[in-house]
Amino acid sequence: MGRSPRPAGGVPQLEIVVPAYNEERRLPLGLALLEERLASLPVPAEIIVVDNASTDGTADVVRGWNGRVPVRLLHCAERGKGAAVRTGLLATTARHVGFCDADMATDLSALDTALRLLEEGHPVVVGSRRHPGSLVEGYGQPLRRVGALAFNLMIRDLVGGIADTQCGFKFFAGPLARQAAAELRTTGFSFDVELLLHCTRRGAAIIDIPVIWHDMPGTTFSMRRHAMSCLRDLLRIRRMAAPRPDTAASTAVVLAMPEPPAPGTR
Repeated sequence: MGRSPRPAGGVPQLEIVVPAYNEERRLPLGLALLEERLASLPVPAEIIVVDNASTDGTADVVRGWNGRVPVRLLHCAERGKGAAVRTGLLATTARHVGFCDADMATDLSALDTALRLLEEGHPVVVGSRRHPGSLVEGYGQPLRRVGALAFNLMIRDLVGGIADTQCGFKFFAGPLARQAAAELRTTGFSFDVELLLHCTRRGAAIIDIPVIWHDMPGTTFSMRRHAMSCLRDLLRIRRMAAPRPDTAASTAVVLAMPEPPAPGTR
């Protein structure tokens, strides 16, 4: 894994990971929107773009970026959105961390609510397109909608009943996110389920919030190409979710324990 050094400035209290695979065209607008939003927050923030083995100029976009909010570039050679998010989360040090998609399909107005809830002590805050208060425009093709519904029905019991695990807008208490990411083994699109599972195993309650979400062209996810790999990942994650004898005894203390440094990220 390669990285660019952290820019000079105040220590960030919020770090947002943006996984990026061949996002040369969409990333400039996404970064501009995210930077504008973060610059208005009352806490110092930083963006971490993880170039996920792109073959276009994604990395060059980040290297040439010059804005009001620090932007770091990391490289993740292992393909897969889960691998990229794991790389980014393990490189964070902030009190609050999260990730969002490069296309900013989730309107960043939800960031105020997420940050407020984190400050109030909620350890995991996720955007949900199925929240009654959400406004969703153009959510893909019918096949994708049906697939998403079936996907979430299969795993709701694993993640505290959350109705939408796949919205690319999730925020965490920093230590919890780094502990959960260190255990993450799902490299593909189902990684959110495993990440949230590791959080709930540590006694973290998940709260979902309404979002404004727009279907953006250019997504790399395809029901036809990725459905079987997602199903295999879900079956593996469900096996992983089987109760472990030491879970009850350790859950209460894990959140309070100091996190170990992640190899290669300090």
